[in-house]
Amino acid sequence: MVEKFLEGKNALITGGASGFGRGVAYAFAERGADLVLVDINEDLLEETTKKVAQVSGQKVIPIVCDVSQSDQVEAMVKQAYKELDNVFILFNNAGIGVSYGRNICRIKENDWDQIMAVNLKGQWLVAKSLCRKMKGQKFENEELAGKMINTSSAAGMVVDPAIPAYSITKMGVIALTQLLAKSLAPKITANSIAPGFHLTGIYLNDEEAMRMTMRDGKVKVPLIRIGTVEDVINLVLFLASPASNYITGHCFPVDGGISEVGVQPHYLKEVQY
Repeated sequence: MVEKFLEGKNALITGGASGFGRGVAYAFAERGADLVLVDINEDLLEETTKKVAQVSGQKVIPIVCDVSQSDQVEAMVKQAYKELDNVFILFNNAGIGVSYGRNICRIKENDWDQIMAVNLKGQWLVAKSLCRKMKGQKFENEELAGKMINTSSAAGMVVDPAIPAYSITKMGVIALTQLLAKSLAPKITANSIAPGFHLTGIYLNDEEAMRMTMRDGKVKVPLIRIGTVEDVINLVLFLASPASNYITGHCFPVDGGISEVGVQPHYLKEVQY
């Protein structure tokens, strides 16, 4: 039986129409949360909203929003609090990828500006707009007013020269998370996750394209498999649960050991990805 530890505690998920956002939406709703799902893809957002609501029986509110635009973010947060009486969990997950293989000196200015605006500025805008309301919330038998979970990447923990702008944004998310943790304590916790290679929309759901980047980067995964959305869901559920109430300011890799495990490539079996 699934523990309903989010009953009476609602969640806002950006990038909620697909990938990690959609998977976490199902998991949060199953544990009792009503949801606001935020995405720029209106058709996919409506589809996901209906499916999550149908499966879970929870209230699920779709809001179309470009997280890189401050006026849209402010309006989105205002609408969220009209629809729900609280937002205990922010899963700050909206993000975009870039074309693979262009080095730091060859990135086009427009591409740089777009990825910075969505991946880093967007997470800052959402957190900044939401924290004003979140920090005043009170819950019975709960020490915290809210939790923020930001999506970084293994490419933010170890810089990837083939996706330099993306790496910079994801390193920025880790720094943003640390600053939020310092600024919002003790009422709000802020942590980030760093997924590795998981088949989602950032690879256009194309497994061969993802494996190509792994081969090109000579990526060795100590746990010798590609990550799943479920791997990420499990980590996010932990960070949303009371089990993580004494944790803030940290980045948690969920990458099969790529970033930090300390196992040298020559210790591993040769695996054909």
